[in-house]
Amino acid sequence: METKNEVIISVLLLTLLVSLLNPFGLWMPDEILYLTIGGVFVLVSIFSSFVWKESARDEREQLHKMIAGRFGYLAGMATLLLGIIIESIDSHPSPWLISAVAAMVLGKIFGAHWAKLKR
Repeated sequence: METKNEVIISVLLLTLLVSLLNPFGLWMPDEILYLTIGGVFVLVSIFSSFVWKESARDEREQLHKMIAGRFGYLAGMATLLLGIIIESIDSHPSPWLISAVAAMVLGKIFGAHWAKLKR
């Protein structure tokens, strides 16, 4: 179950990520850019701690947790693959996009293997 803190951290994180895109065409001085990047790093760290420590009280909550994780994984993978396709058509795909997809696949493989060992 989501807590109020998780929702607040998520909204703040999404707001900072969108501001990094500079959606309103405002010039972002280096100092503000560095503060925004630092804020994103801190909020991602806090959000990760929420994800890492969440636990389920019963099988139904465990299933909901797994479904949410699967949706997040697939949404991230689809977004990164779309970025790779668009950048490949325009010119050359960013190594960061390809590295992120590779890290997601390796993380999924590692997690599945680790879970089998823990059974």
